[in-house]
Amino acid sequence: MMLSCRTLLNPLGKCRQAKGRQQKRRHRNSSSHAGDQELVSRMKSLELENQTLHKVVVEMRATLQKLESRVAVLEKSPTPAAIPAAKVAPVKQEKVINGDDDDIDLFGSDEEDEEAERIKQERLEAYAAKKAKKPALIAKSSILLDVKPWDDETDMAKLEECVRSVQMDGLLWGASKLVPVGYGIKKLQISCVVEDDKVGTDILEEEITKFEDYIQSVDVAAFNKI
Repeated sequence: MMLSCRTLLNPLGKCRQAKGRQQKRRHRNSSSHAGDQELVSRMKSLELENQTLHKVVVEMRATLQKLESRVAVLEKSPTPAAIPAAKVAPVKQEKVINGDDDDIDLFGSDEEDEEAERIKQERLEAYAAKKAKKPALIAKSSILLDVKPWDDETDMAKLEECVRSVQMDGLLWGASKLVPVGYGIKKLQISCVVEDDKVGTDILEEEITKFEDYIQSVDVAAFNKI
């Protein structure tokens, strides 16, 4: 018996359609399974976050309770102004000799106060005397002067002699040297130490320039406190 080609192809087509439906069902099942796993994972993550938040809330409540306890203690403690009031001045002990009421010293002895005042005064006088004997610190300065002559024919030895002849209380001359200026002219550079309260640079220059036959001018090259 001869079968037509259409009859032979129908079973093959039905078989392919059945396989296609099975593959779709498997795909839907695997997709559903993957979705379930993702949902479970999210739920676990949310549960962990919930536990962490619960722990933080518990810690915050404990900290708040501690702060409330400290505030309550501070509110119950006495104020600083009330503390000095609790201190009571010491009361002198009463002295009783042979049970005689006349020997009771209720208000202390005036002799003790006088003795304490006398000792205090003696100590002040001793301190003042000691301070008076201590030498006071004298402020001094070191000065370097440039003394210039009129020309190269000026006798520099005589010039220096004139400068050193200036004598004052609180003035002490030091070392000196001749420094070339130019065109054969030299200036005298001389140092000195002065007491600030007794000798100033103005009066020192004024005294030196009085020797106008030898000295043209005086300049302060350096000034340092000692």
